[in-house]
Amino acid sequence: MSKYFGYAGTYTRKTSQGVYRFTLDTEKEQLFAAEIAAVLGNPTYITFDEKQDYLYAVAQEDDMGGVNAFRVDKTSGDLKPVNGQLVEGNPPCHVEAAENKVVTGNYHKGEIGLHFTNEDGELDQGNFTKHEGNGPHERQEKPHVHFTGFTPDKKFIIAADLGTDRLVTYRVEDYSLKEVSTFRTQPGSGPRHLVFHPNKSVAYLLTELSTEVVVLDYNEETGEFTEKQSIVAKPADFKETNDASAIHITSDGKFLYTGNRGHNSIASFKVDENSGELTFLAFTPSGGEWPRDFDFDPTEKYLVASNQHTGNIVLFRRDVETGELTETDQVIDVPEVVCVKFLS
Repeated sequence: MSKYFGYAGTYTRKTSQGVYRFTLDTEKEQLFAAEIAAVLGNPTYITFDEKQDYLYAVAQEDDMGGVNAFRVDKTSGDLKPVNGQLVEGNPPCHVEAAENKVVTGNYHKGEIGLHFTNEDGELDQGNFTKHEGNGPHERQEKPHVHFTGFTPDKKFIIAADLGTDRLVTYRVEDYSLKEVSTFRTQPGSGPRHLVFHPNKSVAYLLTELSTEVVVLDYNEETGEFTEKQSIVAKPADFKETNDASAIHITSDGKFLYTGNRGHNSIASFKVDENSGELTFLAFTPSGGEWPRDFDFDPTEKYLVASNQHTGNIVLFRRDVETGELTETDQVIDVPEVVCVKFLS
């Protein structure tokens, strides 16, 4: 197989209509133009369930926000609406799915949404857990939950709160969340996104405001995190505003990448095979402005970067031995693009 469907979440403030579908042909090293896959308001973040039978997208309709479910036709790439759950207020900014659960993080409300799904992918109304507190940075006037996801064993749910400099571990009890542990980052750092090492009890937390990757030992029994390394993910001589964006690790656990909005680059790191700690490798221009996200194709020989301000998706060749990224001439337009995900 050499052709893969990709999906792009977007803002719909200007010309975008919702979730877009595009195709990558790895044999020809070619991207094919994007087309609308689901008309939806502000589906800025999208995710699949573990079997990729369903796609879940954050959504907004008038003054309501929430999450919508779609069944994925893996042959055509079409998305068939299942249902949606919206409540009053701003929509979430992040969504992740595992087993029979979908969790959302709401930046504006400072809360986590927990939805259960049935065998047809339908979402229930959900339960919501609100954070309290603030931080020293001007953007930390209140809680801003920016990431919600699952630990590798699905035992815990993790929330990164940019507004309160906290990484909170929850356990699901009686259809609601119970806090079991809290890791506090440096004041004003603004934790944004988290990824786990594929085969070590190590996690990598990206801070948006300070642009650092905090390497954490993870206790699988207690859900606790302990810092073991912190490494800056932007050039030392870059003095303009930079907001770190996405963080992803390869499935072999050898390389990790982060996005820089402002410096407009992808930072690459080599992962130590024993400790899981990071060594910086290179900055690669993202091929546009404001790289909000990026993703590996299913072969992981390619990386696509989504540049929000220039409304484009750029294809990079990835050396699986060295981690080096090389920009190709393949660029497609996706208006107001935010995040990208591949169907494997």
